[in-house]
Amino acid sequence: METWLDERLGRPKLLLVDDQPMNIRVLHQLFRYECDVHMATGGEHAIEVCKALLPDLILLDVVMEGMDGHEVCRRLKADPLTQHIPIIFLSANGEADDEAIGLELGAVDYIGKPFNPMIVRARVKTHLTLKRQGDYLRSMAMLDGLTGVANRRKLEARLEAAWSQACRDNGPLSLILIDVDHFKKYNDHYGHQRGDQCLRRLAMALAATLNRPYDLLARYGGEEFACLLPDTDLAGAERVAQKMLAAVAELRIEHLASDVGPQVSLSLGVATVLASARLTPQELLRCADEQLYLAKAGGRARVCARFYEEDAAEISAR
Repeated sequence: METWLDERLGRPKLLLVDDQPMNIRVLHQLFRYECDVHMATGGEHAIEVCKALLPDLILLDVVMEGMDGHEVCRRLKADPLTQHIPIIFLSANGEADDEAIGLELGAVDYIGKPFNPMIVRARVKTHLTLKRQGDYLRSMAMLDGLTGVANRRKLEARLEAAWSQACRDNGPLSLILIDVDHFKKYNDHYGHQRGDQCLRRLAMALAATLNRPYDLLARYGGEEFACLLPDTDLAGAERVAQKMLAAVAELRIEHLASDVGPQVSLSLGVATVLASARLTPQELLRCADEQLYLAKAGGRARVCARFYEEDAAEISAR
């Protein structure tokens, strides 16, 4: 079958939400050649899948048992993690008021049932194209020009969003601050061009240790990186940090000017908090920076980690 999406960008992820298996089968047949098609048969399940998958587009039935499509849309648009995902409503209710409600909730389109497969296909193509164009423009503004990972601006935006979500869920949020040991000496010894090459290799190795789509590696500034780990406790964050330490050691990048050893190494500070309205994301940054300082003071090339469970005043005073 002829495809209409740029395959160089990879296959888009399409989420189908409908409590009628027949509708799911028809839509799956329609898009299975161009998209990675995922399915949910209820509202609660759809929200869970959406947060884990972060699809490029959602085809959402309005009338479902339990949580209806309007409520699903309302919750997804209220969540910073999912609010930018375009939603197309599918409904057998052809009333103009129903369509207006869907669009006011944030849907990008509304298709009546029974639907014409050619119309559905054309509209999905249009909205996937627009989504990818928007993603590209946003990513260019949020990427570090040297390493290709996220920049500090994106980190700060994602940290705010992850903090808000953690407050609602009363769940843990972890942050890793990463410093390349004696990197100034590396630049002085090998030159800035080699230094840039080193940072690019380090960024690729660090990014490869992350498995979940909502984990984020960013260049924080100079030779510092940061890794945001939503819904991750201290043990999980420390495992990621140790994987990063090992991944960089495996690169065996020569650093004869280092006081730590003959190869490039990292110091990592890990902080985990239970987010609350009494704290701010800046407190988490300060806590991770404290652990990074301890890693450096302890001899570098190591991980220092802590779960901060003091009250807001004590953390803020650090």
